[in-house]
Amino acid sequence: MSALLDVEDLHAAYGASQALFGVSLRIEEGQALALMGRNGMGKTTTIACITRMMAASGGRISFAGHDLARLPSHKAARLGLGLVPEGRRAFAGLTVRENLMAAARKGEWTIEKVCDLFPRLAERARQRAETLSGGEQQMLVIGRALMTNPKLLILDEATEGLAPVVRAEIWAAIRELKAQGQSILVVDKSLRELAAVADDCVVLERGRDVWHGPPEALSGELAQRYLGV
Repeated sequence: MSALLDVEDLHAAYGASQALFGVSLRIEEGQALALMGRNGMGKTTTIACITRMMAASGGRISFAGHDLARLPSHKAARLGLGLVPEGRRAFAGLTVRENLMAAARKGEWTIEKVCDLFPRLAERARQRAETLSGGEQQMLVIGRALMTNPKLLILDEATEGLAPVVRAEIWAAIRELKAQGQSILVVDKSLRELAAVADDCVVLERGRDVWHGPPEALSGELAQRYLGV
C-alpha cells in the first residue's frame, strides 16, 4: 500500500549552499510524524520542498498518489496539503470568521467544527485578527488550515513562543485531531508533547536524516546528541 506522503532522497539548496542531503520520510494515512532537529538543520526547508514553496534539486516527493516535482504550490495545496507555517500569519485586517471563510473548501471541516476545537475563536468571531493575542492568532491559523479540509496537516513550530497555557490548549487540539484520524506532519521542540502524538520521528542533522524511529525509542543520549535536550 502506498503512503500518503513519501519523500525519498530529497536534496535542496539555496544558491550554491546545499541545505538538504538525501532526506527521506514517509507518512501513512492517519499517522502523525514528528520532524525534529536543532534550529537550522533543515526542517523548514524540508517542509518548503514538500509544499512546493521551494524547488528541490533532487529526489522524489509523492503525495496522495501524485508526483509533486513539477507542481506549483497552489496545485499541491489543492491536493490536500494544509500548512501552518512558522510564525503567525493570519490576515490581520479580516475578522476571525472572514479568515476562516477565506480558506474554506468543501468537506467535513466547517467554521462550527473549528470553533468546537478552539472555543476562543467562537467568542472572537467578529474581531479582526490583529486584535487577537498571539495564541489566538495561532489557533486561527490552524483553524484556517483545517478549513481547507487537508489530507495532511503540516505544523511548523505551531507552539513556538506561546504562553504555557496556550501551548497546552493547542497540543490538546493536536491530540484530538490525531484521535480523529487526521494525518499530521509536526515540527516542534517539545519531546514530551510530541511523544503523546507522534507515531514516528525523523531527526535531521545538518540537512541529513540521521535517525528514524518511534518517539519512545528516542533515548536521552540520542536526544542530547541531536536535539540538545
